[in-house]
Amino acid sequence: YWRDWCSDVCSSDLIGRKNWKGILMSGAGTVAAVASRDVAKAQLFVAECQSDCPYPQTPRAVGSYDELLAASDIDAIYVPLPTGLRREWVIRAAEAGKHVLCEKPCAPSLADLRAMTDACRANGVQFMDGVMFMHSRRLPLLRRAIDDAERLGTLRRIGIQFSFCGPEAFLESDIRLHSELEPQGCLGDLGWYCIRQILWTVEGRMPTEVTGRILTEGANRTSPGKVPVEFSAELRFDGGVSASFYCSFITEHQQFVRICGTKGYVQLDDYVLPYLGPELAIDVANHAFSVRGCDFNMERHVERRVVREYANGWPNAQEANLMRTFGGLVAQGKPDESWPTWSLKTQSVLDACLTSARTGRAVTPEPI
Repeated sequence: YWRDWCSDVCSSDLIGRKNWKGILMSGAGTVAAVASRDVAKAQLFVAECQSDCPYPQTPRAVGSYDELLAASDIDAIYVPLPTGLRREWVIRAAEAGKHVLCEKPCAPSLADLRAMTDACRANGVQFMDGVMFMHSRRLPLLRRAIDDAERLGTLRRIGIQFSFCGPEAFLESDIRLHSELEPQGCLGDLGWYCIRQILWTVEGRMPTEVTGRILTEGANRTSPGKVPVEFSAELRFDGGVSASFYCSFITEHQQFVRICGTKGYVQLDDYVLPYLGPELAIDVANHAFSVRGCDFNMERHVERRVVREYANGWPNAQEANLMRTFGGLVAQGKPDESWPTWSLKTQSVLDACLTSARTGRAVTPEPI
């Protein structure tokens, strides 16, 4: 069974390049074709990727999305189109019998994403979003630490930041600051990861209340309106658990998560894009505070736990794991509904965050 994939060239072709290699490293398929409305752009993308990371058979360049969907040798579509355009093409891909790997944020709204996932379900094809860390071998390690009642205690608090400081050219021209193409701005591009990590930590439970705040807005030169450039949110869950996240296009690279309990905490400093190297790590901390007479001492006690998983570009890297998981589902032809459910939950919370920020009130996310 030969599993063929395709990619669409757009401004997110940087992730497309990473996925190009991820597919090759996974051994679960091959890039058969790359589509763009401008065939020259597709040809250039193929040539550049093929020169750096070659497939035995050079993928063909296609100058039409419709031609791609009609191709009989393609089983699955990778859709990195701008968020504002995804609904139409995901639905059309599903109706053409193609499985869908969708970049994040998946849709402009929960209603749009429901239409997309419903179309995939109705046509018996897999829908999965492109959150790579969900496929990392580090997650089971992290889950064991969270569930360790002796080291963490009872879960109480989750804090996350994901940010990068875009240069002037980014702020002036990148589509992530275009209100029609990427209406959620940094909340969609970066906050999607923050929300997903929070939801994964609480094993998929939905928050009872969300409050969000747009700290800074911006727009590129061609955008008709502004989008969030800096965003923060607070989430509350049943059982006394709370979470917060901050995402930004104007704060330098940070991607940490701290999961706090009554006895200790677990920290990751690279939860989205692992630091370069052959190991992924978490830190389990149980600091001790002692008072002896006039001496007040905080003792640092940290245990570093690791898994053997390369950061990028290797067969065991998280992007290859993602492609291997997706390719396996395509091969067996039995969609796993847990993956679209994760996407829907993330979208529901994201929508609630944005609604709260725009209305100035707390919001309960729509249940999934």
